[in-house]
Amino acid sequence: MNVKLILNQEDLNTAFARVEQLWGAGIGSPEGDDLETLALLIEKYEDEHYPMPPSDPIEALKFRVDQQGLTR
Repeated sequence: MNVKLILNQEDLNTAFARVEQLWGAGIGSPEGDDLETLALLIEKYEDEHYPMPPSDPIEALKFRVDQQGLTR
């Protein structure tokens, strides 16, 4: 694989297309290594360009209670 940093949206789209091709590759195989490398590069790009703010703890608890079908 020709490893290339993801610098823009076009690079990201190309990386996602390659991930789809490699999906299901065996762990430790050359294709599996390529998949893992791409996943790390995608994660780095998304962390820098689409940061997730920390969730509000109270809202997280309310969500969990709702998901479990519980009440206060």
